[in-house]
Amino acid sequence: MRENETKKTFDEAVSDGMIEGRNAVIEALRTEMTIDKIYIAKGETDKTLGHIASKARDMGIVVVEADRRKLDNMSRTHSHQGVIALAAVREYVSVQSMLEAAAEKGEAPLLVVCDEISDPHNLGAILRTAECAGAHGVIIPKRRSAGLTAVVAKTSAGAVSYMPVARVPNIAALLKDLKKQGIWVFGTAAEGTTTLYDADLKGAAAIVIGSEGDGMSRLVAENCDFLVSIPMKGKISSLNASAAAAILLYEAVRQRLR
Repeated sequence: MRENETKKTFDEAVSDGMIEGRNAVIEALRTEMTIDKIYIAKGETDKTLGHIASKARDMGIVVVEADRRKLDNMSRTHSHQGVIALAAVREYVSVQSMLEAAAEKGEAPLLVVCDEISDPHNLGAILRTAECAGAHGVIIPKRRSAGLTAVVAKTSAGAVSYMPVARVPNIAALLKDLKKQGIWVFGTAAEGTTTLYDADLKGAAAIVIGSEGDGMSRLVAENCDFLVSIPMKGKISSLNASAAAAILLYEAVRQRLR
């Protein structure tokens, strides 16, 4: 591929967040663009793909091995050459910076912790609600989670530009650290022993939202101070993850307005 063709591919990819092909991905890594995740064809022994994977890991970027069928389904150009990178629309921040921002405002921290929310539309909706509710940040895991991609940005209706997002290696370890810093952890669970309206969300709080299919993982649930159930009056026994987040966030807003 000629240099001008590579450049065109790169520029077009940046605009929609999906970077396909070896030269375009190498260019993204060279310019140190914020990359959310790189998918590489499973079982490939090509040296260029190996170089991309090695450089990405050195930069702290999540590298996922995927079969060719998944890459084909993801691809828009149909010439991914065994590698697709998803660009992040903004940089991630630290959890500590969220807590410092809350302290500067004189407010009790209100954080949203997403335990493996894989649907970008759900993550975008959670960001939007968190921003509207005045939360101080959203925290996601590095793996098995949607990231700050173009789809998430679009779904968030602009909230991604204002809502700080941190990405951590281990959610259970994060919760332990938050508790040491005096933050109460509230997990959402259908079998929760604390009902929504009995949960005290006025103080420093982290609200944990489980994955779309399985809810919170066992380790994450074990590290919550309270498991909160949302009253269910209909025949369906569960809510969409982003709806559950909205309900708990606005109960926190209601309590903090007193």
